[in-house]
Amino acid sequence: MKTKKHLKIVLDTNVLLVSISAFSKYHWLFRYIIDKKFDLYITNEILTEYEEIIGEKLSSETANAVIRTLIELDNVYPTSIYFKYFLIENDLDDNKFIDCSFSGNCDYLVTNDKHFNILKTINFPQINVINLEEFKIIMEDNTQ
Repeated sequence: MKTKKHLKIVLDTNVLLVSISAFSKYHWLFRYIIDKKFDLYITNEILTEYEEIIGEKLSSETANAVIRTLIELDNVYPTSIYFKYFLIENDLDDNKFIDCSFSGNCDYLVTNDKHFNILKTINFPQINVINLEEFKIIMEDNTQ
């Protein structure tokens, strides 16, 4: 029998954003967070970006509700950053997700942002970057 692993994940803002609406084809991701299907690792910097972008794209009420939900869930882990790698030069703001993934010893960093493709050419730190569709397949395999 295959052992199910409780995955440790960092979500880039772009994938969280598209999963919030119940009408989104990606809403399964937000449901997986709520249903505690994986552990989500965050930092204060990441939460701030989530709140800012969700507030801009959806509404401040939605942003506040999402942040409050994340903070209250026991499968969401605040993470302290001790090393900053600055591996993405095209968008320095994206590095906070890499640093969180490294500090949390996460299994995957899930993003649809092509800036993260540089990580596939870097040996250290080893960060497994996958897109949302790849993550869905992994989660389906992991929950069967």
